[in-house]
Amino acid sequence: MKLEVRIHGRGGQGVVTAAELLSLAAFDQGLHAQALPSFGSERTGAPVVSFCRIAGRPIRAHDPVSHPDVVVVQDPTLLHDGAILTGLTPEGLVVVNTGRSPDQLVHAGLALAPGQCAVCLPATELSREALGRPLPNTALVGAVVALTHVVELHALQAAIRERFGHAPDEVLAANLRLASDAYVLVREQERHRA
Repeated sequence: MKLEVRIHGRGGQGVVTAAELLSLAAFDQGLHAQALPSFGSERTGAPVVSFCRIAGRPIRAHDPVSHPDVVVVQDPTLLHDGAILTGLTPEGLVVVNTGRSPDQLVHAGLALAPGQCAVCLPATELSREALGRPLPNTALVGAVVALTHVVELHALQAAIRERFGHAPDEVLAANLRLASDAYVLVREQERHRA
């Protein structure tokens, strides 16, 4: 069992935190995991990439993920840079933060090979409703958990409690709700597609 995830977004969207949450959730389930950030200029709005590896055995690699099973796109404007999908595995999954459909994103730069698929989730809108701020990371991680089945929702919720335990109760509760709502929404989308 192995899952490699690459997360693209912009500074201030919680890209690094998203990889940490997924990694913590894997640890909570007894799996091996690592989260690696990669960013240039550390400013709000600058492109940021983070990586997460999850495996059933110790992970020896410490380099950036070059052949991800999942690519998460926290800012759909980044799709114009076709390089963000570089290396996506033949059966790879792309999770995009948007209320549009994958078909509507073709002109925005979403170019999938046969066997690859994309799932869209309006994570920014969901986070604005729950948090009052555009922080799509928790919802998108909830979607990844629902789609990959590598970790369980309860493990992600434990990771959120650990990561945001110092935050005000309403922030913690909103992040827990965001992850759960996204999980359920994506599972329902998948059932309708089947």
